[in-house]
Amino acid sequence: MTRQSRFIRPALPQLWKLCGLCTISFAVVVAPCRAQDIDAPSTTKAQSTPASSTSGQDLPVNWLYGAYIPTEAPFEPLSDADRWHLYVRQGFTTPGIYVKTVLFTISDQARDSPAGWPQDPEGFAKRVGTRYAQFLMQNSFTAMGDAMAGWEPRYDLCRDCTSVGQRIKHAIVRNFVTYGSDEKSLRPQVFLYAGSFGGAALAALWQPYRPNPVVKGYQGVATQAWVGVLCNLLAEFAPDVKRAIHHDKKKAAVARQPQP
Repeated sequence: MTRQSRFIRPALPQLWKLCGLCTISFAVVVAPCRAQDIDAPSTTKAQSTPASSTSGQDLPVNWLYGAYIPTEAPFEPLSDADRWHLYVRQGFTTPGIYVKTVLFTISDQARDSPAGWPQDPEGFAKRVGTRYAQFLMQNSFTAMGDAMAGWEPRYDLCRDCTSVGQRIKHAIVRNFVTYGSDEKSLRPQVFLYAGSFGGAALAALWQPYRPNPVVKGYQGVATQAWVGVLCNLLAEFAPDVKRAIHHDKKKAAVARQPQP
């Protein structure tokens, strides 16, 4: 048996165990808080209902740049049910994580990374599974940390910016800081980058030739730094692009109408 064949072993069982563990861990963190809400008096529940919506319409998640808060939406803390709903959407039911997984896998396949896996459908499948597990673990660790601290996991479109430069600055800064439980004070994105490190480090455990998990973790942090900024910029300016396209289509439709 060659060295390469020894390392090309089935990784999916380990992968799915870790993914399931992340999901269960997040549920364990959130469930006690939700139980307290259920056991609370009905008057208290009625008062907290406006700030504890579980409707997906109030938690928009874009397939390209993730969860965000529109400028016209109220800026209020998430309930535990909201956090769970948002976690499920970002990790399983919206295409964003799958698009991200495929894009990174294509890059890995082209660069033959990791080198111990073949550049064929089998190697591509292993790279897909590894990347998805990495991103799901990253989402899980980040969601658990933000939930315990009560911090904001979404990107908020700038509401007070008066120039393009201010909006760009806002998008960059928000990749490194977030809002605390009061939705006003800024906190460092500790859990986002800890999740990036942890997801990449754990994904290294079943890769061939035993890459250093610490090195992989730091690579995950570096990736989050530039990918996070890019996603925030897309979220910030995508509404303007959509309005411009819609406006151009409307003008074209008016121009095609016959003149009296």
